[in-house]
Amino acid sequence: MDRPNNDTQPWLLEFLLLSAIWGSSFLFMRLAVVDFGTLATAALRAGIGGLSLLPALFWRREAMQALRRWKALFAAGVLSAAIPTGCLSFALLSISSGLTSIMNATAPLFGALLAFLLLGQRLRRPAVLGLLIGFSGVALLVWDKSGAGNGTSPDAHPLAAMLAMFSAAMAALSGACSALFARRHLADVPPVVVAAGSQVGAAIGLGLPAILYWPAQGAGLQAWLAVAAAGVLCTGVGYLLFFRVVQKAGPTRAVTVAFLMPLFAMGYGSIFLQEQVTPAMGICAALIVGGTSLSMLRR
Repeated sequence: MDRPNNDTQPWLLEFLLLSAIWGSSFLFMRLAVVDFGTLATAALRAGIGGLSLLPALFWRREAMQALRRWKALFAAGVLSAAIPTGCLSFALLSISSGLTSIMNATAPLFGALLAFLLLGQRLRRPAVLGLLIGFSGVALLVWDKSGAGNGTSPDAHPLAAMLAMFSAAMAALSGACSALFARRHLADVPPVVVAAGSQVGAAIGLGLPAILYWPAQGAGLQAWLAVAAAGVLCTGVGYLLFFRVVQKAGPTRAVTVAFLMPLFAMGYGSIFLQEQVTPAMGICAALIVGGTSLSMLRR
């Protein structure tokens, strides 16, 4: 049960800041993946993010817990970071950062569906309606394909765009699976341990593939700065800020950060990458976010 702090203004400001930070991750990954490619981008973000969280882990004297639970943390890292970041990096090669963020916002939808199918969690009628609305938004978005000028790269083939959207959806599904896994196997582990351990585990899992497929041509300064920002700011600072919001506002309010992330991501993409935000994207995003909010009504 949530027990939010009575003073709502501080956590609300931090909540908005967290939305802005996590929304920027799609911009940074888009700038990085062009030079580094899919696997190297995913590995670097996880590795830099994990390293940026280690000081907090040692400061809290929780490093030994990470070592004791390394197997579960490695598995959580594969599900929560390695697969999602790899899939999102692949998607960003063909579709816009805004469109990718919209597809990624379906993670709570998949989470509600998996909780119903695998855990037998009862869903009330508003939640069922939310699932139908949310996934209808996904279907419309895929059907629209965001064709030329509608969220894809100018030279993206329609099939490449479809594969990219599917990849972004798989990232959301993997993230939802990681939440269920963590609930079952890591519920007694402090959040900072889970965050740092899973990121390091993801980096280890992605390390060899990233080396094998490391780009032959060196990446530019912009790509290095972008992947560093994605790791330090979006992963390290982002997770620590998320835990603060959870502590002040409760977990139920904190997870709704996913609702605002696409707005920031589309804004960043439009301003810094000249990506076009179409009415179809806005309508589908509203359906997905609205459906997601309803799908969280389980009690």
